Formats: sequence, C-alpha cells, structure tokens
Amino acid sequence: MIKIAILASGSGTNAEALINHFKGNKDISIELVLSNKENAGVLKRAKRLGVEEYSSFTRAQLESDALLNVLKAMNINLIILAGFLLKIPPILIEAFPKRIINIHPALLPKYGGKGMYGAHVHESVIANNDAFSGITIHLVNEVYDEGEILFQDKVAITPSDTPDSLATKIHALEHEHYPVVVEKYAKQLLRM
Repeated sequence: MIKIAILASGSGTNAEALINHFKGNKDISIELVLSNKENAGVLKRAKRLGVEEYSSFTRAQLESDALLNVLKAMNINLIILAGFLLKIPPILIEAFPKRIINIHPALLPKYGGKGMYGAHVHESVIANNDAFSGITIHLVNEVYDEGEILFQDKVAITPSDTPDSLATKIHALEHEHYPVVVEKYAKQLLRM
C-alpha cells in the first residue's frame, strides 16, 4: 500500500482532484493533507472530502523533525505537493528520496525557481510572447524546480490570452494529468 501525504498552501483544487482520483483505490490512498497556512482552503476541502487527517504546520515544524515524525508515524511513503509554496528542506528530501512529487505551471526548465509560481509564471510567459506554456510534473530535489521530470504537457498561447485565461488552461492540464502521473509513479513504487 502506498500512503500519500499532500502538502498544499492554497485553495486545494489539485488536492481535491488527487483525493477524488484515489477514492476507493486498494493500493494507493491519500492519508493526510497538510498546509503551512492555518486557514488554507485545502484544509476545508480535505475535511469535506473525508480525509481523516488534515492539519496545518509552521515553517519551523517543516524544517525540524516535527513534521517528519508525523509522516513516519502515519507510514507515509509518498509526498505530493499541490500548490505548496515553501521550499522542501533537506531533512524531508533525505527521508523521502525520489518520493516527493511537485507540479509546476510551466514547461521547465523555463520559468522555474524561487518566486516562480501561479500568476508570476503566467505573466512572465505572456510577457515573453511564448507560443506555448504547460505543466511539468517532477521529482523534488534540493534546488527549486530542478528535479527529474516525470511528465510535461503543453497548451498553445493565443494573442488574446491573459494571465488569468492562461491559468485556466494550465489548471485544466493539471487536473487531467497530475492524478494519473502520480498513480503511475506510485504503482512503480509498489513494484519495487
């Protein structure tokens, strides 16, 4: 059994897509939803969707062994980032090597790194007159957005696109592909 913890900072639409995707799955389950923001919408979604364990935590807990101890106590073996805005500290990367997955709203390696998230990414893509944008699903390592790429998909940018309309296109790709890619990766872990 692969037990997943989702870390998120925002409203939680990707977390909801993941929770719904894995409902009833005998081999993969979402056990825990955590946020670094006490009033994050993702925590309300998790409760509404029946995820029994959900909580918020501080940056200090993330960077110490406090959060790690919670994950170990629940036998979590895969961490999924769903709009999580803090950098993952070395203590978690070492404890979960190649077992932390992130989704980024651009075609990495372009538009990655510290501060490149959400609207910042979409504004940059449009300002640079790129023909395409997309999503990158990747493993997390010590450097923002530089882990091994598992999957990418793209959408065309039209002259009428705004950061908001591009965000809508990107969200559609995220919800379509993220749960499927996570499931595929989790099944590979099951075979190891």
